[in-house]
Amino acid sequence: MTATAPVPGPVTLRRIFALAIPALVVLAAEPVYVLVDTAVVGHLGRVPLAALAIGGGVMSAAAFLGNVLAYGGTGRAARHYGAGDRGAAVAAGVQSTWLALAAGVLLAAFVQLFAGPITRALAGNGPDSGQIAAESETWLRVAILGAPFILVALAGQGWMRGIQETRKPMYIVLAANLLSAVMVPLLVYPAGLGLVGSAIANVAAQAVSGLFFLRAIAAEKVSLRPDLDALRGQLATSRDLIVRGLAFQVCFLSAASVAARFGAASLAAHQIGLQLWMFCAFALDAVAIAAQALIGADLGAGDADRARATARRVGWMGVVSGGFLAVVIGVGVLFLPGLFTSDPAVHEQAYVLWPWFVAMMPVAGLVFALDGVFIGAGDVAFLRNMIVAAAAGFLPLIWLAHILDLGLTGIWVGLVVFMVIRLTALLLRLRGGRWAVTGTAA
Repeated sequence: MTATAPVPGPVTLRRIFALAIPALVVLAAEPVYVLVDTAVVGHLGRVPLAALAIGGGVMSAAAFLGNVLAYGGTGRAARHYGAGDRGAAVAAGVQSTWLALAAGVLLAAFVQLFAGPITRALAGNGPDSGQIAAESETWLRVAILGAPFILVALAGQGWMRGIQETRKPMYIVLAANLLSAVMVPLLVYPAGLGLVGSAIANVAAQAVSGLFFLRAIAAEKVSLRPDLDALRGQLATSRDLIVRGLAFQVCFLSAASVAARFGAASLAAHQIGLQLWMFCAFALDAVAIAAQALIGADLGAGDADRARATARRVGWMGVVSGGFLAVVIGVGVLFLPGLFTSDPAVHEQAYVLWPWFVAMMPVAGLVFALDGVFIGAGDVAFLRNMIVAAAAGFLPLIWLAHILDLGLTGIWVGLVVFMVIRLTALLLRLRGGRWAVTGTAA
């Protein structure tokens, strides 16, 4: 018997907010925890904070891979949901979960094998680089054990968003991150584990979250067997998103590696700026998540005109959200760096990158909203090509900053250029309209 779902009605601001607000809570929970982690570790000193920047950069690869599965799963599930077939939407989530579990195990094994060379390469040959690499390797070997749980949890969020179930993921993610936020200061300081305590708290939160999402999909009463044909179809979709994610990782790891070559203070300040940027990016992604679910449902229901109207509306919401965050971050320069470290040298470097951080926010709001539109539409080949092209423009600027000794200014100017290139390509694609393909398959 096929489960059914109501055919979605017209997209209103209320419907967008009903999806975006719980998604915002989920998306913000992880970076808020990371900010807490950064603040706790930051008071151990500049070297542990720099080591966390290196290890956290590698761990972000797991989060990006999980988001690939989540975003692909949202679009597929949303199309079936929009066509009135909830059972097929959940079945797509089962296959995403199998992919997540396999990818997480492979990633954990790879990093265990190569943690030393990876951290030494990223730490470079700047001041304190040997100590930074050693502490980063220790942290990473523990933290990567959570990779399978990270990917399963993100895949779970993806299919649940596709069926427009937003409350359950919110409760799961909040509970897991609250547990971790409590554990971090206890393990780092009273328990005396230092930086390793941070890694253990990470794994604990990820395990709790992943197990709850596995329980949620088991409760749906659909077949939990892997379907090879469905898995191949999902891999074909995920392939383009994986290339896109890898391009992101090359960009951000390159930025961290160049920052390391300017010294521990520059890398620590870059870590603070980057984690705040990630927090803002996840907050802005709430609009993108709503766009994925709504665009997928509109196109699954066969209504391309409504999908285009939804795209315009979420685009404007992205701009407004980015502008609001620009104001908040601009005022935050007065106190935010001090929350993470008391080191004056790190504060000085943070003030260097701050204007560029603020300038990116309105651009990022529109970029992320339109990313959500095209992911929901299944237009992933375009997103792959666009990100690869943007990375090709960004990477020379980053390494030129190193060659010319431009410091964090050069790195963050490169990040601004990266966002502008993406925005230009997205607006041209939106105007063309070829992305609005109706039916249950993109």
